[in-house]
Amino acid sequence: MAVSKTRAKLVDVARQLFAKNGVDNTTMNDIAVASTKGRRTLYTYFKSKEDIYVAVVESELDRLSEALDKVASENIAPDLKILKLIETHLDAIKLIVRRNGTLRASFFRDIWQVERVRRNLNQHEIALFRQVLVEGNERGIFEVENVDILADILHYCVKGIEVPYIRGKIGDDLDGRKGWDYVAKIVYGALGRKPQPGDEQD
Repeated sequence: MAVSKTRAKLVDVARQLFAKNGVDNTTMNDIAVASTKGRRTLYTYFKSKEDIYVAVVESELDRLSEALDKVASENIAPDLKILKLIETHLDAIKLIVRRNGTLRASFFRDIWQVERVRRNLNQHEIALFRQVLVEGNERGIFEVENVDILADILHYCVKGIEVPYIRGKIGDDLDGRKGWDYVAKIVYGALGRKPQPGDEQD
């Protein structure tokens, strides 16, 4: 327990320094001093600044994974769950970036720099999409011939609009219900969603 708490503190201190000063302008000594743990303790857990940077990114992406899991476990219809997973993904990514400075800050100067670290998260999200698509098919809400392919497409489409969403290019429009109605039309069209009770009220 003490080990995990110490490591977690080091990661959080590093995150704050990276967000404030940038990765390039933060040294291992800075992290050791700010954490009050000392260089020896820091190097016990991390061999280099790159190692702790990866740990920081992983800890932030864990927040997104937890948010997606929470949505996936909700007792709501598959068509609504798909939309909520998409919205949750985008909002969580935006929160992560805001929490760590803007995209122009060195911590997130290149969002694709974290792609290697995101590999497990990517596969996890695709599995969640696949799970919801299968449920939708079984309940007669969707008509998806190839669940695997469509789960991949959904995931990469959502990833593709992360940057414009974070920068507010489309986020402001999606804040209103009308914007998400457009998203629903696109997604539901791809899923072959059948008309559901209550649709006529929209």
